[in-house]
Amino acid sequence: MEENFNKEKLESMKVSELKAIAESKNIEHDKKATKLELIKEINKSMIVKKEEKTKKEEKRIEPLKNRTGIVDLTERHGFIRVNKWNQGSEDVFIPQLIKNKFKLKTGDIVEVKVTPPRRAKKEKHAAAIDIVSINGSSSPYQYIKNRKTFEKLTPIYPNERIRLETTPLKTTARIIDIIAPIGLGQRALIVSPPKAGKTTILKDIADSISQNHPNVKLFALLIDERPEEVTDFERSIDGEVISSTFDERPENHTHVAELVIEHAKSLAEQDKDVVILLDSITRLARAYNLTVNSSGRTLSGGLDPASLYKPKRFFGSARNIENGGSLTIIATALVDTGSKLDDIIYEEFKGTGNLEVHLDRGLANRRLYPAVDINKSSTRHEELLYQDEELRKIWKLRRMLSSLDAVESLEVMLNGINSHKTNLEFLEGEELNRNSGNITF
Repeated sequence: MEENFNKEKLESMKVSELKAIAESKNIEHDKKATKLELIKEINKSMIVKKEEKTKKEEKRIEPLKNRTGIVDLTERHGFIRVNKWNQGSEDVFIPQLIKNKFKLKTGDIVEVKVTPPRRAKKEKHAAAIDIVSINGSSSPYQYIKNRKTFEKLTPIYPNERIRLETTPLKTTARIIDIIAPIGLGQRALIVSPPKAGKTTILKDIADSISQNHPNVKLFALLIDERPEEVTDFERSIDGEVISSTFDERPENHTHVAELVIEHAKSLAEQDKDVVILLDSITRLARAYNLTVNSSGRTLSGGLDPASLYKPKRFFGSARNIENGGSLTIIATALVDTGSKLDDIIYEEFKGTGNLEVHLDRGLANRRLYPAVDINKSSTRHEELLYQDEELRKIWKLRRMLSSLDAVESLEVMLNGINSHKTNLEFLEGEELNRNSGNITF
């Protein structure tokens, strides 16, 4: 075994001992060399041998296979998250040169050639040395040349409907189809007090989208939720579930949300239709409120006005793109939680959406599900999503229900839907052609 000599040990030796070491290691030296010269030559030889040993070790390491993941950039460099949304030991470091050369953006899905981490430089991650594909394109340079910028695409009103109706027993989907139709590019809020069934409604919507629109890319983003609820979502829906549970730091909540929205934008740039189900926008705003640099101003409830910019930017990303794809966001907003902060967050988001479904705790207490307040729920510019005859009948139904309270109107809707196999049969039924004073089914 080769002995290591540090500087102090060499300096403590005699000249004769140093010459013996130099001869044993085949180090060329002048026979008249001084002690300092001998120490210098021995140190130099040790450094050279150490470098040669390191190079041999690196050559013995087998080249790594290509890795695929989502790009997560910082100001100077970045990482490819192989585990999609969270940090891990398999992540790949992106040098600034690669980042700038291929104009990578956070949220891109890339396949890269990698080089193993160099032990001599104490590197922890493999590094990207070339890009094989960006967002599924095997011609990265051509993709960069033709790439669209999400913010420069023209947003228009949703004009293509996401049909939720599947089977006669799926009453939630059927009611939403009639009272608050969802279009591709919709910015929707499900406004709910605690224990009113918002999570169940989200799962029903996800199930309907998966069945009726299999080409839509579906994400469920769960922020600050219970771990068992995440598991339930993963087992219930045919889509990608991304979560940051309540036992994780607020910084992780915001980071995961930003990765998801940037990835969704990237897909929309490629003319794809994307739907994000967010539970909830309230807890996401709370996370930003805890992590944002203080602006020095505080609203009622302890809300920093600066904390609303990024969650509004997240929600505002939903849009229908002219002659392109779409990004739909269906988010839950919490109200009547006993927290003034939650009510203020809802008030801030109330005017930004173009669809609202209101849930009522009183209806849920009566075990009337879905606990939807019919008269408070609606979609802006719903005329773009219905055919003319269908729209006329729905408006007639609306007028008939407007004189009833929340309980009566929901009971009438449930009775009508349950007595007809499809919404079309319900809207074309004799009941809607009768006098508006007689609306029992």
